[in-house]
Parts: sequence; C-alpha cells; structure tokens
Amino acid sequence: IIIYFCSMNKKISIIGIGKLGLCFGLNLSKVGWKVQGMDVDKDYINKLKKNTFNSSEDGVNEYLQNYKLDYTSDIKQALKNNIIFIVVPTPSTDDFKYDHTYIENVVEAIIKEGPSKERKDLIINCTTFPKYCDDLQNRLKDYNYYVSYNPEFIAQGTIIKDQLYCDNVLIGEADEFAGDLIQNIYKSFVESDPIYNRMSRTEAEITKLSVNCFLTTKISFANMVGDIASRCNADPDVVLKAVGTDSRIGNKYIRPGFGFGGPCFPRDNRALAKLGEEVGIEALISKATDKMNDLHLHYQIEDFIKNNSKEAEVDIDYVTYKKESISIEESQQLKFAIELQKRGYKINIKDNRKDVINQIKDVIQ
Repeated sequence: IIIYFCSMNKKISIIGIGKLGLCFGLNLSKVGWKVQGMDVDKDYINKLKKNTFNSSEDGVNEYLQNYKLDYTSDIKQALKNNIIFIVVPTPSTDDFKYDHTYIENVVEAIIKEGPSKERKDLIINCTTFPKYCDDLQNRLKDYNYYVSYNPEFIAQGTIIKDQLYCDNVLIGEADEFAGDLIQNIYKSFVESDPIYNRMSRTEAEITKLSVNCFLTTKISFANMVGDIASRCNADPDVVLKAVGTDSRIGNKYIRPGFGFGGPCFPRDNRALAKLGEEVGIEALISKATDKMNDLHLHYQIEDFIKNNSKEAEVDIDYVTYKKESISIEESQQLKFAIELQKRGYKINIKDNRKDVINQIKDVIQ
C-alpha cells in the first residue's frame, strides 16, 4: 500500500462533487491528498474555481478558503488517476430501486477510453441496488478496473463532521488490495476510531440499506409508542427515555417527534423491501415502518385539529426534513404544514433560508 501511495503521489479523483463529494474531497485535501474534483455542471465548477461558490453545508465555506481541489468538468482528466471515487446521484425509480444512470455515464467514458495499462480502483461511494456493483465489475474486468463499494453514513448539515467522526467504514472490496487501499485512505483523515467492516460488494450493498432501515424502524417504533402514550394521557418523552435506557435498545432515535424523511431513509427502507420481494422474502418490517411513518403524521394532524380551533395560527420553525438541512424531500414537517393549510389553518413558516423559501414558495401559498 505504501508503495502504491507513493507511485500515485497521493492523487485521487472524485467524480461528482455535490455536497457529499465536495466534503469528502475537502477532508482529503486537508491531510495532503491531491484531489481532482470532477462534475458535469460547468457553472458549478467555474464557481468553485473562482471561489465564489457559497455552501449551506456546515463548515464547507471555511474549508473552501483553506483547502484546494483541482476542479474539472472533463471526465477524461478524472480518469487519469488510478484511485477514482464515484459520488454521483442515484435517485429512486418508480419501482423503489435506484437509477444508476449517472454511474453508467462514467462507465461509458471508461469503455470509450479503452483498457488501462495500469490498475485502476473504481470506488462507488453512492447508494446502489444490491448486485449492481458485481455486474459493473463483470463489465469492466477487461479494462483493468477494480470495482469496490464504499457508501458513507452521513446526514445533511453535518457531512464534514460525520465523515471525520464516523462509527463505521463500510468497504465492499474488489479484493484484499482494494480493501487495504480504501481503509488506509480513511485512516489518513478520519479523527475517530471507526470499525472497518470489510466484505463483498453485495454484502456491503445490503448492509448500507439495512443500517438505514433499522434506523427508520426505530423512528417509527418511537413515534408509535409516543402516539399511544399521548392518547393515554402519558408523557411520550418520559416513556421513551426510559425505554432507551435499556442497553439492548439505546437512546439514539428513540424519541417522539416528526416522522423520518429526507433523501436517504425513505428510499433505502423501500429498496430493502423491494430486494426482499425479488428474492422471495416479504420484508414486512420495512413495509410496516413506511406505513407507520404515514400513520404517525395522520395522528399528529388529528390531535392538532382536536386541540386547536381554526382561528389558531400555526408557527413552524422549519419545514425541511430536519433542522440542519435545506432539503424538503419527503419532509414530514412540510406535509404537516400543507395538510393544516388545506384545512383552513393559517401557517407561519419562520424558516427564512433562501434555498428553503425557493423550494416551498410554489407549494404553500
């Protein structure tokens, strides 16, 4: 590994430098890696080059002032390095799988370039549907590309911190060499002492979905118990705090509140259910988790209407799926506000962040 790092002069390409990819690149640059950041959005790349890009993600603007990446919109440049991370969007499809189009665009460029004379490690850092990375390896084996799967467990609003202080680094390795390579890359910048879980690509793909599904299950369970406690005139916080003191359960994600939303939890939960369906396993827990999330919102609205007249004004601090984020994707808070508005309540949204206002101005009049 040391010989390989020296020969590469610590060079890494990151294809796709949106929120996650940019934070990853900046954390690597901070410890001395020479990072080539590639994105197809030329306007975005120009802003990064001119240092005029302003990020809503905590810590990024400060990092951009202190640590530099080599930015490009030319994929050929990114493919010159022997360590290549792909951090592109993989949006959900209508059948609850993932759209791998952006990854496929990279694959087309690789095939167009032809076989590499040197070994190249292609590390998929975005969520993929299980078995996709194995299929990708089969298609690229004659091009001297070794495909590994290395998704991250981060949350919008705290990406830099989550990368630096992770609990778990998940490595679906192409081979032992690739696993050692990825592990050493993380060891170079991570400031915590994470567990390095090394396994096959498919095992890692299933693990990624399973972690998020377990968290959504905890959230739905907590809200279900909270709803029951409320209707028994018991304090949900008291009940769930006590539940969380059991070491077998823990207090993380065991608290009452809005249901889960955002760009990861809902779709990963549904994707695991879809995977189960394809292999003949009915993933009832994933399905029930999703349904309970919807029912909890219904109960929240019922209870609010029961206890508040139409003359009441509703102040909502934020309508993103969580306070630290600017994403309204599957936001339970936003759904709550919309439903109450439809029922005649006056809604006052206090969140004055420009990016948030632009997203919701056509949704809530």
